[in-house]
Amino acid sequence: MLPVSGIDHVVIGVSDWTISARFYQEVVGAEVINVGAGRLAFRVGSTQLNVHGPGVDLRSNVARVPVTPGNSDLCFAWLGGIEEAITHLETHRVPVETGPVTRVGARGTGTSVYFRDPDGSLLEFITYDAPS
Repeated sequence: MLPVSGIDHVVIGVSDWTISARFYQEVVGAEVINVGAGRLAFRVGSTQLNVHGPGVDLRSNVARVPVTPGNSDLCFAWLGGIEEAITHLETHRVPVETGPVTRVGARGTGTSVYFRDPDGSLLEFITYDAPS
């Protein structure tokens, strides 16, 4: 087996640094990291979301088709029950788009709810607790 232990970071695109930072901090629970040159990253647990946004030079060292606002699809592990996740989203006036539904994730079968970030990227909270 190769000595790879998991995903360190992924890249997302945003159209507004301030709105996205607030959303990812308040709704997803991310720590907002200033990485310099006007750029931010969002740290969630041991994974980091590197952010491409307004003013970021996308001419080198990026995917062949660079990530853009609204084209990401990410799942976050929710440590509580799925009803708690739904209540959390409702508290922040974030509509649940799909769910609760059964899905297979990195740790097996869980229960998920889907919602969108301010740019339209599809986000998911999955819990591995008993479905509720």
